[in-house]
Order: sequence, then C-alpha cells, then structure tokens
Amino acid sequence: MEKQNKAKLSLVIPCFNEEQAVPIFYEETTKVLATMECEYELLFVDDGSKDGTLDILTNLASKDDKVYYLSFSRNFGKESAIYAGFCNADGDYVAVMDADMQDPPALLPEMLKILQDGEYDSVATRRMDRKGEPPIRSWFARRFYQFINKVSDADVVDGARDFRMMKREMVDSIVGMDEYNRFSKGIFGWIGFRTYWLPYENVERVAGETKWSFWKLFKYAVGGIINFSEVPLNIASWFGVVMTFLSFVFLLFVIFRRVCFGDPVAGWASTICVIVFIGGIQLFCMGIMGQYIAKTYTESKHRPHYIISRTNKDGVGIIG
Repeated sequence: MEKQNKAKLSLVIPCFNEEQAVPIFYEETTKVLATMECEYELLFVDDGSKDGTLDILTNLASKDDKVYYLSFSRNFGKESAIYAGFCNADGDYVAVMDADMQDPPALLPEMLKILQDGEYDSVATRRMDRKGEPPIRSWFARRFYQFINKVSDADVVDGARDFRMMKREMVDSIVGMDEYNRFSKGIFGWIGFRTYWLPYENVERVAGETKWSFWKLFKYAVGGIINFSEVPLNIASWFGVVMTFLSFVFLLFVIFRRVCFGDPVAGWASTICVIVFIGGIQLFCMGIMGQYIAKTYTESKHRPHYIISRTNKDGVGIIG
C-alpha cells in the first residue's frame, strides 16, 4: 500500500530589524515543528532591515534546507511582507507569525489539528488581555475595533493578532485580492471562511523593541477604516447638508431682524467665529475626501507591492 504524503506547513515570518529575535525564534519554533507530523518550511521575509537580520537569515538557510528568505530592496511595510510570503508559500497550510516571539510557537500543533479536523478553514489567535501595554494605547485600540466593526463589512475581533494558520484555499483567496493599500486584519474578515478563534495570554517581546509607535498604529487604523468603509465619506456629506441648513436658517434670522427691527445684527466676533467654524468643517470634510482620493491614486499607478533583491527560494518573482 502506497504511503500517504504528509501535509506541508509554511510559516511566513515578516522581519524588520530583528537580528536579536530571529535566532531565538528559529530555535524555539523548530523544536515545536519537529514534534509535528508534517513537512514544513520557514519563509522569512526581510522587510529591508538595516541591521544584521539578512546575514543571520542567510546563515540559517545555509545550515537548514527548510529555511528560505526573501529580502526586499527597501522597507515596504509589514503588509507587503505578509503578502509576499503568501504569494511564495508552498504549503497545504500557511501560518503567519512575528519573529519577536509574541506569537507562541507552542500553539502551532493545536492550530494544525483544528484545521485537519476539517470543520474550520482558519485558526486565528486573539489576546485575552493587554497586559504590559500602555493604558491609553489599549483604550484607543478597543475604540478602533468597535468603530471599524460598526462602519464596515470586515469582521475584526478585538485583540486579534496577525498570527493565524489557514488552509491553502483561503490563502489563494487572499493572494487574489492584490490591492495595493492592504489591511490584512480586514481582508481576513472580509473574505469570510470559517474561523476558529484561539485565545491566549499576552506575551512580551523576547528581544529588541517594537516597530509600532502610537503614530504608526494611528495611521494604520485610519488606513484600515478608509480601506473597508465609506462611512467617513457619508459623514462628510451629512456635515455639508447640516451646515447648509444651519446657514439658511441663520440667513432667515438676519433678514427677519433687519426687516422687523432694523437691527443689522452687529457683532463681528460672533461672525468670525461662525466663519472659522464652517471653514474648519469644510477643511475636515476635504481631508476625508483627500484620503480616499489618495488611496485611489496609489491604486491607479499599479506599482508593485514589493521588490525582492535577494532570495534562496526557486521560482520567486522579483516584483510582486
């Protein structure tokens, strides 16, 4: 009787200046993978690191034929790194993990078993708490998840991590969405498929510093809302309608006082305040529309998501 081939698991690991964390990640993850009944590959995506991350990856690849790396010509961002990994992963199952050990490798066997049972297409992780995170950052994060779920079709769970494992069909669907402005958490929810949510306690970074400042997270959140919702545009439209109505009412009030009482409605200060307020609303609305126009502009140029300068994986396209 012919022996059945083992399933293959691809791990996609985006890296940006993670020279301290990569060796620890590799050692701990390979220990876990060795206990699993599956073939595997480690696909590291070097997102234009400025430290010794690429040197460490090339060294690991020279010693282990299951280690592959894609090195970008510059920093294209984590979203592009995840997309490049999905485009070049060969496994029947594909997982995306951070190299800083905040995504526990010990969860991989359980995630694979859930998928192999057949009921789910994806196993996603979510933090049960935000221990160790600044309170103001946690507050804004929770408000973001509440807001985006109300204004969009994307199902984004509070505390959701990028750490998840998916079947090949789901990964192919994600790769098929080749939009330039990517928001993976929203894409995961938008495409559907049956997802099992696996909770775990928050884990601190094993080495190095986070690359996500408050300002970067804020821009990332705004980009996610713009990519998956038209509500901000509708808000801008309603602002215009309301302000037009209020201006018309104020005009009638001025005419009424002038005709009935001969009062020219003196008071330049109040007039200036009204003008400044309306001007601020107009600029705010123009800013919202500008965000959508900017997204449309970048999409229309059809630039590549990434450019690969070095790799040890056969059949990889340099531009993707």
